[in-house]
Amino acid sequence: MTLLECRGLSVGYAATPIRRRDRGPDPQLQLRAPVLDRLDLTVGPNESVAVLGPSGSGKTTLLQAVAGFQAPWAGEILLHDRVVASATRVEAPERRNVGLVFQHYALWPHMSALDNVAYPLRRAGSPAAAARREARELLNRMGLGELAGRRPEQLSGGQQQRVGLARALARHPDLYLFDEPTAHLDAALRTALQEELSQRRGETGAGALYATHDAAEALAVADRVALLRDGRVVQSGTPVEVYDRPLDLWAARLTGAASVLRAEVAPTQPGRARLRLGGIPVEVVADCVSAELPGPAPVLVRPNWAGLGGPLPGLVRQAWYRGPHTDYRLESPGGEVVVRRPGPPSARAGDRVGWSLERVWPLVSPG
Repeated sequence: MTLLECRGLSVGYAATPIRRRDRGPDPQLQLRAPVLDRLDLTVGPNESVAVLGPSGSGKTTLLQAVAGFQAPWAGEILLHDRVVASATRVEAPERRNVGLVFQHYALWPHMSALDNVAYPLRRAGSPAAAARREARELLNRMGLGELAGRRPEQLSGGQQQRVGLARALARHPDLYLFDEPTAHLDAALRTALQEELSQRRGETGAGALYATHDAAEALAVADRVALLRDGRVVQSGTPVEVYDRPLDLWAARLTGAASVLRAEVAPTQPGRARLRLGGIPVEVVADCVSAELPGPAPVLVRPNWAGLGGPLPGLVRQAWYRGPHTDYRLESPGGEVVVRRPGPPSARAGDRVGWSLERVWPLVSPG
């Protein structure tokens, strides 16, 4: 059974009426601005789906439509195979059993942090003492136990966001909806909360729809990643699939650092190919190359697919120390490429170095 299904979902907003110089606004001439355009998406029980896209791609609108705060223009939204929204019928948010964590917290300002978290438990019929006890446990897990009595205005943005997360977890919903839920948290707390969310979903079998523009977060939290562009899902797959085999250059750059080289490419055996960069042959992992490509062709290179030291010539243009590793931007015969090496910098701008290449992904269709 599918937990959530969006079928041909179109959602948008009516724009300001067109104004004419001679008679002012014409109410009959309305601009309709679609945000989601015939979108198809599913989430299964105990599955986490990350919707990854740039600002304006429709991520928040999708979550609001699933939660019941935005009505569709066309298409349907189904929960547990039951239609909860269409162009002619919209079921109320409180009947959908979803837990939504807003990007902007949306806490009740007159309640303490403890009461904000306990409220959905009370609404579900839990006795007051039990609700407050579970709410306090959740706040303790979020590192907010000592701040349970404070109101939202007395909390920082990151603290308010953690209260919002705790409140969503307290609902025990069938489906969690997360709108950039860790945007204001530091790296350590972000990791801890991701683990907490994963554990809670595993215990209850709930699904999650996770909207973010952070590729690293999407790849870390999701069982499946859906890339959203102009209101449509243009690629969907496991984190490994969308990272290693992106649909195009736009998808490649959305999911992580990416360089594009031009090289002569010819298959040698299934899953491998020989590249020639500046006349130097290199054997690499290269899926989907089924025939020799005519002339130099564009290939994608991730920083972790290449390294400093090897037969290929390069000129260091810039080096970035990242802590566990250093990234180098090199000028090479096939174009500029970013390569990665563990540890602190061993070369600086202006140095001539050798580099190696282990894997590429062709950005053209097989011949």
